[in-house]
Amino acid sequence: MGILAVDLFITLDGVYQAPGGPDEDGSEGFEYGGWQAPYMDDESGATIGAGIERLDALLLGRRTYDIFAGYWPHHGDNPVGAKLNAVPKFVASHTLTDPSWEGTSVVSDIGPQVRALKDRFDEIHVIGSGALARSLVAEDLVDRLNLYLYPVVFGTGKRLFDGAVPAAFRLAERPVAFPKGSVSLVYERAGVPVTGIAMGD
Repeated sequence: MGILAVDLFITLDGVYQAPGGPDEDGSEGFEYGGWQAPYMDDESGATIGAGIERLDALLLGRRTYDIFAGYWPHHGDNPVGAKLNAVPKFVASHTLTDPSWEGTSVVSDIGPQVRALKDRFDEIHVIGSGALARSLVAEDLVDRLNLYLYPVVFGTGKRLFDGAVPAAFRLAERPVAFPKGSVSLVYERAGVPVTGIAMGD
């Protein structure tokens, strides 16, 4: 069975909304679209690109799919675009019937369909798609979290784990800090949270 990895760019207060550009997602009055750009550097770009190169299938939520489908098919000369255009793509949706991005299939029943996909592919990645990521965690389908943490706080915006079911993760790789202040954190699923007493007598 393959693994399912969630790749997300998040702020210190857990916001994942609209990292890529001002017009990406202004829902709920979010005014900070494009917040990732000031922190991008060659080193973090190479790490993100290497992660994308490993995937052999892509699973997206509907909002992220619409953004990607409107952009990447026109940027096949970019290494990321070439990879995403080439691999099988899946979009979680109850309403989409005719995906525009070539090579895309619709997933309407997350649990059984994603489990079947993990039997077919070695490394499925979910990019962005925070609401879908929460649903996948709830179904115990996420094997790895690839989080890119950025040194900024907004106090507003969509947060990754708002409303999520309790889950525990273990650090799977040594954190990597990049020149402009972002940090790569890789976690693996580790069952349910365990509690205890933090300080002894």
